Amino acid sequence: MKATYLLLARLPEGRADAFDAYENAVLPLLAEHQGSLERRLRGRDDRVEAHVESFPSDAHFTAYRNDPPRARLAPLLDASGAEVELFAVRDVPDARR
Repeated sequence: MKATYLLLARLPEGRADAFDAYENAVLPLLAEHQGSLERRLRGRDDRVEAHVESFPSDAHFTAYRNDPPRARLAPLLDASGAEVELFAVRDVPDARR
């Protein structure tokens, strides 16, 4: 069963570049776990970023989150000062269709 997650990162003012350094290093690891970044959105003021990520299963997502190379990149995330929230989500049918 497909597993979809919403990641919401709140970025301190002026720290978007530091967060980008982390993201540029960690996002390529998604493919190693059959994950995909479906959408990446950033607020116009660079203070919030949202990702919609999908994996074939929760187990694939867990493997990605526990990946040792990803863990070694954690200091980049810490340096960005980002506060990250993670939500398991599902599609909601659009009643207008």
